[in-house]
Amino acid sequence: MQIKRKPLSRLRHVENTQRAVPAPLVELPPPPAPGYLKSLKFLASLTDFERLRIVRYNSQNFDLDRMRSLLKKLGNPHEQYRSVHVAGTKGKGSTCAMIASMLQANGYKVGIYTSPHLLDIRERIAINGEMISQADFARIVKVIEPIVMKQKPMATYFDVLTAVAFKHFAEQKIDIAVVETGLGGRLDSTNVIKPEVTAITNISKDHMQQLGNTLPKIAEEKAGIFKPGVPAVTVMQEPDVEATLKRVADKAGAPFDVCGKSIEFSFRFESSRLQGPHNYICLTTPTSKFEHLPVPLLGEHQAINCGLALSVIDKLKGRGLPITDSKAMEGLQKTTIPGRMEIIHQQPRVLVDGAHNAASLDAMLRAIGQHIPYDSMVVIFACCGDKDVSGMLQRITAGADKVIFTKVNNIRTANPDELAAQYTELYGKMAQVAPNLEAALAIAARAVTKEDLICITGSFYLIGEAKNLFAARNPLEKKFSTKVLI
Repeated sequence: MQIKRKPLSRLRHVENTQRAVPAPLVELPPPPAPGYLKSLKFLASLTDFERLRIVRYNSQNFDLDRMRSLLKKLGNPHEQYRSVHVAGTKGKGSTCAMIASMLQANGYKVGIYTSPHLLDIRERIAINGEMISQADFARIVKVIEPIVMKQKPMATYFDVLTAVAFKHFAEQKIDIAVVETGLGGRLDSTNVIKPEVTAITNISKDHMQQLGNTLPKIAEEKAGIFKPGVPAVTVMQEPDVEATLKRVADKAGAPFDVCGKSIEFSFRFESSRLQGPHNYICLTTPTSKFEHLPVPLLGEHQAINCGLALSVIDKLKGRGLPITDSKAMEGLQKTTIPGRMEIIHQQPRVLVDGAHNAASLDAMLRAIGQHIPYDSMVVIFACCGDKDVSGMLQRITAGADKVIFTKVNNIRTANPDELAAQYTELYGKMAQVAPNLEAALAIAARAVTKEDLICITGSFYLIGEAKNLFAARNPLEKKFSTKVLI
């Protein structure tokens, strides 16, 4: 019997077809909820002090009566749950995150309102770790918009976001909100709440054009959140800062404590086989006892923030909230916060940290030295022009082997050419300039090996851009491909 054979070319075609692996399907993001893009457009039409070059800090621009009027028309949602209010220069977001984690672990439904955001505006408003949905965000903005349009002067971008947060928390029937101030404290949109406890994190030079050019003046603005009969706690501060806080607290009739003085607190750094290099804290009060507790976030500054967060938890016990220390400790260890000492890429390691003033940069560099071994460090830096630029440059020169200055996508951005010129003039060191972050990363990639560290810092706007960029693709892939690393 004659067997018919298929042409060889045909056989090969079939064989290749069988071996073919279908291309992976790219999962497209879901379409935005109805009205969500419109709500963002409305917000963008409002005065946004976060993006203005010159901000006049006065009761006209920062009008609490306007904020109270808006909230009254919404049914005063901020009066429908308990709250904690946190102000300060650095460490506010971390402190809020630790407080919220400990309360959530104790069974409370916890709202948290922080700023700024890194990737998504909804990051600012979350309940038990879940940010507000696009649908809820759009619906609440739609309710607020006609109220704002009738106001003279109109509410600002931050006013509206704050109102959205308070309304969302009330609708979802939270037990307690942890609220971070935006700018300052006394005139901040959040300063309409009646909290159970107020807390002040470390105070250093920041927003000096608005809050004052001395630490006591800045401290006085931050202490504007103190309320009669409401416990106020802070960390160890400069003597004149502590004296200012104490004076304002006494005038307001707020019981005042300092974590590390009137509250027994200590911390130490050590390295163990299980934890590696780590900070541990002890805090003792008549109602709380935390011993040899590992700090969930990296850096000595986070140990201090952790002590403040535990102090707040202790004060909440005194305000009648049932809280178990063991559950608080469990919750504390689950605390994470993006954009703070966060590694977003390996080989080479790329670290992002939203250190936006000199004190924060100092803390970041110490934390890197304690926790992250590296051969050399390239710092990509950008900041807004209203910062303590000379102080920040001084910190950079102490820790960076190479510096690349760039700019942030904000009208207040400092000119990178001017930053480089000032850096060279002050410290006699050369620096490079890049027109944007991607170009800066290209320069860094040519300068580092896989044992080095690229540190992106100076502004939360820059950190958000970096996270967006690495989420979309690897901007270092041309040099650091798999073949190169093998």
